[in-house]
Amino acid sequence: MLQSINPVNDELIKEYEEHTDSEIENILKRNDKAFKSWRSVDFGHRADLLKKAGDILRENIEEYAELMTKEMGKPISGARAEVDKCAWVCDYYAENGESFLKDEIIKTDASKSFVTYEPLGTVLAVMPWNFPFWQVFRFAVPGLMAGNAGLLKHASNVTGCALAIEDVFKKAGFPEDLFRTLKIGSSKVAGVIENSIVKAVTLTGSVPAGKAVAEKAGSELKKTVLELGGSDPYLILDDADLDKAIPTCVNSRLINNGQSCIAAKRFIVVESRLEEFTERFVEEMKTKSMGDPMDESIDLGPQARNDLRDELHDQVKRSVDKGAKCLLGGDIPNKKGAWYPPTVLVEVKPGMAAYEEELFGPVAAIISAKDEEDAIGIANDSVFGLGAAVFTEDVEKGEHIAARKLNAGNCFVNSLVKSDPRLPFGGIKESGYGRELSHFGIKEFVNIKTVYVE
Repeated sequence: MLQSINPVNDELIKEYEEHTDSEIENILKRNDKAFKSWRSVDFGHRADLLKKAGDILRENIEEYAELMTKEMGKPISGARAEVDKCAWVCDYYAENGESFLKDEIIKTDASKSFVTYEPLGTVLAVMPWNFPFWQVFRFAVPGLMAGNAGLLKHASNVTGCALAIEDVFKKAGFPEDLFRTLKIGSSKVAGVIENSIVKAVTLTGSVPAGKAVAEKAGSELKKTVLELGGSDPYLILDDADLDKAIPTCVNSRLINNGQSCIAAKRFIVVESRLEEFTERFVEEMKTKSMGDPMDESIDLGPQARNDLRDELHDQVKRSVDKGAKCLLGGDIPNKKGAWYPPTVLVEVKPGMAAYEEELFGPVAAIISAKDEEDAIGIANDSVFGLGAAVFTEDVEKGEHIAARKLNAGNCFVNSLVKSDPRLPFGGIKESGYGRELSHFGIKEFVNIKTVYVE
């Protein structure tokens, strides 16, 4: 039985019966049948349906936003923004997908030679709870535009969102079985990957989950794209404009209740700015309110689940036990729900959880660096490599650091790290591999086929 529990008050929202093995097999067969006809549908029709999906999202934005907020606790304003972003990605690929997959003529000794892009078939997506709509749409939309079919295994606590997304595509006019949700637990994922109908797998989630899926898919010789954890460093150099940097840093740390792979996690500050940055950062964090995420005025809702909140608190305690100092927060409120307040740790050093691990919640780790070179070294001293940001008034220098010095897949200058349909998104090292979004993303799950005519 899959359960959706409101993290505000620990109340059960709904229970869902898991699909049986025979039901899973039936869904896979119907999904494959839908793909075999869908693959020959022209780009124009696919684009029209994607546009319609975007319209449905916008028309029902309140319904979908409230569903997300109830199931995983994100502030309602952020939930609305997420729905709107999903509509944007529908429009983006409707407008650009055909040109991204246009045949490419290549001059050779042949009378004609070219590259063409063919869909693979059913792509299984194993998706997380933190952005329950966006994570799914950024896989599904380019996949459907490319002619693939989609199969979703969503996080159990957002099953309502999973079924709502399936319904969006049905209402938009996509073939009924082209995009399906599997109501299953993690233990059944390996069996689905083994099924010959599944041609590829994409996962957004933890490093252990990514390794498990990659190992199973590799044993079946099926391609994977993995977007895993991140411990994004934000570098504060000696010439940073703190009036702009502080609000940006705080907002990035607290976005989605701090539960974002690309949220700012480690604030690496050169010694000359450390005292001022720390003081102002703490003051800005103090202004952020925590409460009912349905309240428009609230900045921070609960964590998605109690166990996740408890893991975060354990990381804080272990860091403090090794010498970190807690300047703000760090205590679990005495009330029902998965609450955790804005928290700031300083004097964070190697060997501490706050330095080595991903803090997936509203906990900021401030780390001192001797100078710019030391800050870059600390930023790269991580098993992760998803996002990074550098703050400096010397934009040319910032660009050089972002492009050539920081080891991450998404590097920003004087801005918080964010995903954008127009730009490729993904990481290196233990943050995963492959890319989503832009023209790179739509080409991940296609057969890049060479055609040579004598």
